[in-house]
Amino acid sequence: MINQIAAGEVIERPASVVKELVENALDAGASRVEIVTAGGGLNLIRVTDDGSGIPEPELALAIARHCTSKLSDDILDIRSLGFRGEALPSIGSVARLSIRSRTATGDSAAEIGIEGGRVSAVKPAAANRGTTVEVRDLFFATPARLKFMKGERAESSATSDVVKRIAIAFPAVRFTLAGPDRSTLELPATDDTAEGRLARVAQVMGKDFPDNAIAIDAMRDGVHLAGHVSIPSYTRANALQQYAYVNGRPVRDKLIAGAIRGAFADVLPRDRHAVTVLFLSLDPATVDVNVHPAKADVRFRDPGLVRGLIVGAIREALAGAGIRAATTGAAGMMAAFRPGAAPYSHPGPANGHRSYEAAYRASSGFDPLRSAQRPLDMGYGEAGPRANGFAENEQAAFDTGPLASADARAGTAEPAEALLGMVLGAARAQVHENYIVAQTRDSLVIVDQHAAHERLVYEALKNALHARAVPSQMLLLPEIVDLPEEDAERLAMHSQTLAQFGLGLERFGPGAVAVRETPSMLGETDVQQLVRDLADEIADNDTVETLKERLDKIAATMACHGSVRSGRLLKAEEMNALLRQMEATPGSGTCNHGRPTYIELKLADIERLFGRR
Repeated sequence: MINQIAAGEVIERPASVVKELVENALDAGASRVEIVTAGGGLNLIRVTDDGSGIPEPELALAIARHCTSKLSDDILDIRSLGFRGEALPSIGSVARLSIRSRTATGDSAAEIGIEGGRVSAVKPAAANRGTTVEVRDLFFATPARLKFMKGERAESSATSDVVKRIAIAFPAVRFTLAGPDRSTLELPATDDTAEGRLARVAQVMGKDFPDNAIAIDAMRDGVHLAGHVSIPSYTRANALQQYAYVNGRPVRDKLIAGAIRGAFADVLPRDRHAVTVLFLSLDPATVDVNVHPAKADVRFRDPGLVRGLIVGAIREALAGAGIRAATTGAAGMMAAFRPGAAPYSHPGPANGHRSYEAAYRASSGFDPLRSAQRPLDMGYGEAGPRANGFAENEQAAFDTGPLASADARAGTAEPAEALLGMVLGAARAQVHENYIVAQTRDSLVIVDQHAAHERLVYEALKNALHARAVPSQMLLLPEIVDLPEEDAERLAMHSQTLAQFGLGLERFGPGAVAVRETPSMLGETDVQQLVRDLADEIADNDTVETLKERLDKIAATMACHGSVRSGRLLKAEEMNALLRQMEATPGSGTCNHGRPTYIELKLADIERLFGRR
């Protein structure tokens, strides 16, 4: 009965059984792991490996509760995937379990069985070196659990996800997963080099990922972060393809997931998710992996250090990667050109935004002289906006009405050879008064001029915003916010950082803070809610990102109204200047809403469209 109770925590579904058995195989030094399932894993799970095997005298110990050979004298020094000694007895208490194993030096194999908690005697068996664990009729001894199982397809999908998640961390091991529908997942072994690890990631996540990924390699205070993250224009609709590992252990950690969201906050829409594979390596004594029997959650001794490392490393990598377009954009464009193909639409945010064309033609415009953001002095004076080459006043001179060919206009001179060698090449035309067509040595580039300039203006605003203390406005009467004493203490500890963002507060008794200044950019704001949100975030993540995100959102709104409009005719010099600014600005591959600012189509792809290849 004790084992059945423990099984409720350790064995949640068939995928949990597969996870525990595969981890045991890897701890035994296996180089090949084969998994076979039937009925979604409820009827049959068989895991075979070529590891070190279990000696015959130890088979009975292997199914004894809390019996393990993986721990040293120090419980904090855990260097194996398993260590609790609960998996096999828990499985045996709710299913029909048999273990057949042979060591490298053994003359023969031995087998032991356990059915619903009743152990059978050890007996001789025939087997190659390694271990085969077979689980039949999962939860037959606890039929109430069967009512909570999903369909065969859903359970099989969960098992496949578990195998893929583990396989990424062990590229030198060959994994095979076979199901009843004759579908087989094969992940051939690579090697444990950087190239081998990326090859394994490509096996799991698809061949497009390496072409759309940026390498991460950072170190801070004994914590090492490595792996790959996708470029901003390569996203998914959910976070299922975000893989995180701590000392080689697959984990699903809220802190890591939140850090990834924070790092991509500026470049992705809220309903899109980056694709990531991140490996954290640190002293085992500084991380607790024994939070839950399933070992999927971890706790860090210094969570702020880990979060800061992830956010900083990803942002630095995105900034250093320059401007890149997702290869999938070209694939969608190719598909749209084929006869009979459905119109291709890039997966943009489902946030109710109208199209750029409709939204900004109907816009009443942005008046910087009357804006609440004027204290920033972002290049506006009493005489009006300063000239920047793209402002509305400067463009008005070029708005001379339709030309002879409004859908194809550019300078007649041939572009300089140096421009063709740039990432975005040389501007050749402007079509539909919104899209710049550029040429490089081996590709054709189409740029959305409004989306591109919106990102450029946004980055300039952000740089100016964070280069100095944010202007604040003094409240006529201080706002007193009642809080739990621990929240008030946390806010007081971060008061200097908050002051940099224009929020001035101080302790006001044991359970309250007095807010004396608020950021000018926020205008009239709900101070009570803002302070409580900050207190909650500091309690969860030890950061004050909420305030920074609000200020950045205002900067994004200003960028929307201050950027070059769709429908503006641009000279060739202006188009090339926009392209050069994009190349020099980090994150300019996507606009503020996460949509791509340009699509690149290789010359080889164009030639295939015309049957020349």
